[in-house]
Amino acid sequence: MSAQVRMRLLPSARCLFDEPVQVKVVGLRSRQVVTMRARSTDERGVLFNSSAIYRADDSGEIDLERDASLCGSYVGVEPMGLLRSLKPDALHKYFFKNRALEPFMVNFSVHEEEGRMLAKATNERFLMGDGVRRVPVKEGNFQGVLFTPPGDGPFPAVLDLNTFKSEKRASLLATRGFIVLALTVFIGKLNLERMNLDDYEEAVKFLQNHPKVNSKGVGILSRSKGSDVALSLAAFVPGVEAVVWINGCNANVGVPLYYKGRQILTPLMLDFNKVIPTDSGAYFIKQVVENPLAEEHKSSIVPIERANGNFLFVASEDDLNWDSKGYLDDMVGRLKRHGKKNFESVTYPGAGHLLEPPYGPYCPSALHGMLRFPVVWGGKPRAHAAAEVHLWTKIQDFLKAHLSCNSAQTK
Repeated sequence: MSAQVRMRLLPSARCLFDEPVQVKVVGLRSRQVVTMRARSTDERGVLFNSSAIYRADDSGEIDLERDASLCGSYVGVEPMGLLRSLKPDALHKYFFKNRALEPFMVNFSVHEEEGRMLAKATNERFLMGDGVRRVPVKEGNFQGVLFTPPGDGPFPAVLDLNTFKSEKRASLLATRGFIVLALTVFIGKLNLERMNLDDYEEAVKFLQNHPKVNSKGVGILSRSKGSDVALSLAAFVPGVEAVVWINGCNANVGVPLYYKGRQILTPLMLDFNKVIPTDSGAYFIKQVVENPLAEEHKSSIVPIERANGNFLFVASEDDLNWDSKGYLDDMVGRLKRHGKKNFESVTYPGAGHLLEPPYGPYCPSALHGMLRFPVVWGGKPRAHAAAEVHLWTKIQDFLKAHLSCNSAQTK
């Protein structure tokens, strides 16, 4: 490495997962052309890489907040482009970073055109802030992980429904001042015979009775299959004050839903004859789910007009998993016809299905957890990344507004 070239990560090399970092290089020759690289390994041992070519200014400095990439994994000014564009060598790999106790480690480096490394720096991106507690919970018919902020509270409470196990959103929200219970819809072997809403009601009551919760109302954060569970909780279970629905369906998908011993919603099923292969080896499945508005499927639609809580509907216009935007339009229209004003909606052109907390690697395709084959998720990388930044703030503002939250308690 070069003694005079230095790489700086500002304001610190240690930050939260959802915070941007400024990458700067100093000590280069005037107008020197170099390659900036990023490398990270996920929890399954898969290596992800990105790179971009930059030209230093007259002073021999590069600032990713100011300077444009000339070519590489992305082109143009994109301060967090090296993170967003991290890609694996193999196709259809999602970057697994779901364990909250371990930071997301990113190794940045700058290289001469011949390849010699000039400088390097490591960015530690934490999912949990100082003082946040992580406690596994198993009570009654539910099990999950509870994240609590430091201090005595009281705090707003959120149930985070993940289709498959992840602690990312819950740990970051707890860092922002929410008590969050992370639940997984599908644990272990998929049970497609029956789903009991009562199990999720137990989780809602658990949060309501927590001594540090500031009101009896609970918020729910959800995406994909978890979102129709969230809608059902809002429609049938008292105490749900706010629901964030992200790229979900307006109907109960795949599994009969029961509550208090009787079936309340039939399952909206899938037609695998509509699966379309693509050249990449992943499959296009947007038309696979049956039309919930067809007469024979209307008994699967969640009656959200019964809900008293507030909704934030979020849809990506390039979601290739299913027609999130169409489902959103149906729900908004239905609530309006019932004279309801307890909702707001946001759509993102160019974003795909997997909207997550910001500054993680964009995933165009990966193994579908329920279908067990790779699918395309949709989205244009840069637009998708911008949507994640905007949405993450939107989610927090919405939950604070509707969960009787004292702004002094949340950051």
